[in-house]
Amino acid sequence: MDNEIKDINTKPLSIKQYLIIGSMLFALFFGAGNLIFPIHLGQLSGANWVPATLGFLASGVLLPLLSVLAISISRAKGVYDIARPLGPVFAIIFLVLVHSTLGPLFATPRTASVNFTVGIEPFIPAPYVKIAMLIFTALFFIATFYLSYRTSSIIDNLGKILNPLFLALLFLSFLLAFMHPMGNASLQPVTEAYKHQSFFNGFLQGYNTMDALAGLAFGVTVVAAVKQLGKTTPKSNAKVTARAGLIAEALVGIIYIILIWIGATTLNLFKISNDDGGTTFNQYMGHYLGMTGHALLATLMTLTCVTTAVGLVAAFAQDFHDHFPRLSYHQWLAINCFLSFIIANEGLTLIITWSIPVLMFLYPFAMVLIILGLCTPLIHKDKNVYLFTIIFTLVPAFFDMLAALPPVLANLSFIKALVHFEQSILPFASIGMDWVIPAFVGLLIGLIIYKTKGHQLARGQE
Repeated sequence: MDNEIKDINTKPLSIKQYLIIGSMLFALFFGAGNLIFPIHLGQLSGANWVPATLGFLASGVLLPLLSVLAISISRAKGVYDIARPLGPVFAIIFLVLVHSTLGPLFATPRTASVNFTVGIEPFIPAPYVKIAMLIFTALFFIATFYLSYRTSSIIDNLGKILNPLFLALLFLSFLLAFMHPMGNASLQPVTEAYKHQSFFNGFLQGYNTMDALAGLAFGVTVVAAVKQLGKTTPKSNAKVTARAGLIAEALVGIIYIILIWIGATTLNLFKISNDDGGTTFNQYMGHYLGMTGHALLATLMTLTCVTTAVGLVAAFAQDFHDHFPRLSYHQWLAINCFLSFIIANEGLTLIITWSIPVLMFLYPFAMVLIILGLCTPLIHKDKNVYLFTIIFTLVPAFFDMLAALPPVLANLSFIKALVHFEQSILPFASIGMDWVIPAFVGLLIGLIIYKTKGHQLARGQE
């Protein structure tokens, strides 16, 4: 029996199997925000779409890929394990914060609200929009619950069926844009924020995809799916997960580049939309295909939103059942779907408005933990390295959250004073990157203690 297990774990997967896992991982990552935020970024950046794209790719593609690699290298199973070197209390708090953000508070409700707002609402008469949204979101989360009920079926539902259909429809729409461009992207106007800091603004826009957090959260789902293919040892599972991550994120990056370019070209015919790209996507599809284009967009949005919602609710239920086992996987699944249904009906604008400050707080921690996870072979998950890096990241991340609060809170005098104080003393605060230098200082202190402790242990052994 041991020899059979060894043979399965050493036998390489076929190209088809890698493509299926990569397709599943792509489907988990690529949701509604991944369609609307890049096209909106193209409109905001105009002629400066190339540096804005590079920034967006850094946070929207590179970071999620690194999160998958960090899961593989550190042999973690998900959010909890990646934060475990800081102790079980911090790991649980981080797990709850990440899964609440990706789950019932923001990302999961957004899959339904974006789907309805962009794909369905244009077909609904104004007086019936609210009741239509209520019915649609109810059906959406019933379908999500059904598709994620059996964890063993996720790889088939996402990797083999829904995602290939979504990609075929998406690239059909891209073909139209290439054959008959709406304008020259390099000649379009640039908004004020993107005239001088297009890269960093593009980088911050990538936060909205939530994919770096999702990469950590989906670890448990991906590891389970890879095990179904016979890769049960940590080493063999890590290799397959990392290679599948490369396939998935390469495809995501290609789609982002095309969407941002399309967004810039739309400025030749349409004004910058006031929302986050949904209106622009509708205009783009309607320009080429009329009502058929709107119907195609509705189909695209439904496919991509359902696949992402399935991944989000499954990861939430699996992790919460593992760490809070009084409730079963199916009970956590039902709770998430029900709460997401309630919040989705509050509307897309409200969800995005309140998610931004939370992301400005969580993303620095996620990036730091991803980097430390990648460095596992060098620092061996040393607690001092983790502790000092996180402590030095905490204060600027908190101030970034305050600066990104909705106007109803950001305009309060004491919050204004705190933000002004922060921006006057911390470098890069105006572009939301003030955590970088403090985190680096904390990392250096942790490394010095780690190296010193190592030398002391070596001397003691002598």
